[in-house]
Amino acid sequence: MDEHMNTYDRMTTSRGRIALNLTLLGLALMVAAGLPAALALQDDAEELDEGLRMALTPVVEWMPPATPVDNADAATEAEMQAYAEEIPGTDVTFEMVPIPGGTFTMGSPEDEPMREPSEGPQFQAEIEPFWMAKVEVTWDEYDLWGTGKDMRMREAAGTAPGPNDAIADAITQPTSPYFDKTRGMGREGFPAISMTQLAAKIYCKWLSAKTGRYYRLPTEAEWEYACRAGTDTVYSFGDDPAELDTYAWYYENSDDQYHEVGTKEPNPWGLHDMHGNVSEWVLDGYTPDGYPVDAGETLSSFLVIPTDIYPRVARGGSWVDDPDWCRSAHRRGSSEGWKMGDPQIPQSIWHFTDADFIGFRVVRPLRVPDAQEAARYDLDPAQQKALRDYPNDRGMG
Repeated sequence: MDEHMNTYDRMTTSRGRIALNLTLLGLALMVAAGLPAALALQDDAEELDEGLRMALTPVVEWMPPATPVDNADAATEAEMQAYAEEIPGTDVTFEMVPIPGGTFTMGSPEDEPMREPSEGPQFQAEIEPFWMAKVEVTWDEYDLWGTGKDMRMREAAGTAPGPNDAIADAITQPTSPYFDKTRGMGREGFPAISMTQLAAKIYCKWLSAKTGRYYRLPTEAEWEYACRAGTDTVYSFGDDPAELDTYAWYYENSDDQYHEVGTKEPNPWGLHDMHGNVSEWVLDGYTPDGYPVDAGETLSSFLVIPTDIYPRVARGGSWVDDPDWCRSAHRRGSSEGWKMGDPQIPQSIWHFTDADFIGFRVVRPLRVPDAQEAARYDLDPAQQKALRDYPNDRGMG
């Protein structure tokens, strides 16, 4: 246990400590723009580790130039194409699928079988065009950041850092996990699991730094819109749960484990595993009594910014779930129980010991937001406080 308690992230390596004067300038601009004081880091900004400062600052404040990738650039929705991003300096790739903008009915009707109160009232959600990952983030991708594998591979091969690595290496990384997060279910080609929403968000920051393209978690509205893929049925393939075997890994066919991503049929927009395999983090706070909207109203950029660490929304069914939890409209709220087996005091901000069903996928909006808008999608004040307090609580600050 001590070896895990003595290392607060690997952001303190010589390679990981870079000067970010532009970040400090960005923080000053955020204060001037009237953003939350937590984002400005208040009086002790100069005392923070550079990696921690980056984690607490919207990506667009410090994102480096993009690395060239075929079909990844578009000025308009009509120009958007599917593309494959190879994470620079590695042979790891992931595919992004264009999702057209539009308006859809979010939530489930009151007469939908197996419906829960949190799924309403139905309202019209306007969605801007974006790309979404074809499959869930795999261990191949996540371990590059989550275990420091990216830096270790360069060191072992004696490879010089790439143009964006100085920034990417500085971003805070998780403490080493104290349990096998795969539970022996498989690593290469399988979905990464058991990370907190905070960890998923900071992975997106690292990925943005590596590629120079703005990646983040989807909003709940973006996720449901992409899952439905133009349909208004219980599932994206229709209303009959008997057909779920074709599209999802869930309790009845999973053999008590997750499976390699992309092995079931995709939805109409080419996205795999939206109804099963692992549930997926979105940005929103969970509202158990339903959406804080009026029935039938039309809203753009819908997002419920969390005010506490729990509960937060995960979408899509998983390998442990019944068909009712695999529906397009189903919502799940996180809980402290997901850390029940965590032996650390305080419990880790990075790992969920008892949530072997939770993963995530990334999106990339066509329109890159400015710093003020981007703050809505970044670490919320509760997460900022947790990240800043964590080393101090553990005697490491």
